[in-house]
Amino acid sequence: MRRKDSTPRFVVCIDNSDYSASLELHKIYAVVPDFDAAQDGDLRIVDESGEDYLYAASRFVAIEVPKALERAMLKKAS
Repeated sequence: MRRKDSTPRFVVCIDNSDYSASLELHKIYAVVPDFDAAQDGDLRIVDESGEDYLYAASRFVAIEVPKALERAMLKKAS
């Protein structure tokens, strides 16, 4: 089943320059749906602080994760 919007649920950081305290390179992050941010080329990411912030989508690559991992990561984020 496809999601109604095109916002990925999970991404991997491929560029943490200028944000090394907030983003870990090659780490999987949960994406918080934010249509307005996506329209501007940004993603709302739950970063290392545990809070969600906007980052340029170009810093990430969208991935699909197995359902068991998705449940575990979303449970941790809530």
